[in-house]
Amino acid sequence: MEHWFQQSIIATGRLPLFCYFVTLIVAFIATRINVRLIRAKLGWFRNVNVGEMHIHHVVFGVVLMLVGGVSGLIVSFASQAGYAAAACIFGIGSALVLDEFALILHLHDVYWEEEGRTSVDAVFIAVAVTGLLLIGLRPLTWDYGTPVNPAALIVANLLLAVITLLKGKIWTGMAGLFVPPMLLVGAVRLARPDSPWARWLYAKKSPRKMATAIRREERWRRPVIKVKIAFQEFLSGRHDLPSTRRGRRHG
Repeated sequence: MEHWFQQSIIATGRLPLFCYFVTLIVAFIATRINVRLIRAKLGWFRNVNVGEMHIHHVVFGVVLMLVGGVSGLIVSFASQAGYAAAACIFGIGSALVLDEFALILHLHDVYWEEEGRTSVDAVFIAVAVTGLLLIGLRPLTWDYGTPVNPAALIVANLLLAVITLLKGKIWTGMAGLFVPPMLLVGAVRLARPDSPWARWLYAKKSPRKMATAIRREERWRRPVIKVKIAFQEFLSGRHDLPSTRRGRRHG
């Protein structure tokens, strides 16, 4: 293990990325344990309040990301160890920010509501992307073995990624940035029924495609989503509060 770590992580200059990866996971798990204990009102675990104002942990996350980012710029040319320390700070801050990604997205505290699962999805995506970078994959650089300008390939892969994401295939789109053949599959397959692509092109222009997309969603996608939600709730707690956003408009 020590030999692998030396050859694959330190020798390749990936120690800062490895530190970021580890601290992101550890800080997210620690944060979720903390908020679950707060929710259960166990021991001395309580929310941070200043007067009547509740200070969300995303605030501390932003501060730590700024500290880690600026520190990384200062020490990046000094030593890999110093850069790794800055990456650790940035990783902790990222975990705190992404854990409240739903709050940023909705501009409303939906932490324990159904919409709050978006935060867990964001953390999972960040961990997955960082893991792919850590094993040496690079986004949008796949060589199809054709004499095509690399810049043109990058643009084509990026376009396929946008189409795949618009079709509601988030995981395929993110993984496809590193393995672009997946984007070909995602771009040509039917969109998910609640995706922007389906709303724009299926709802009124192609009812048959919409009906097929709904059938596939119910038959194949829903069981997978149930398993994903079960795992997420085991790790992060139940998002079971009634939604306070339905029917709510932003001015």
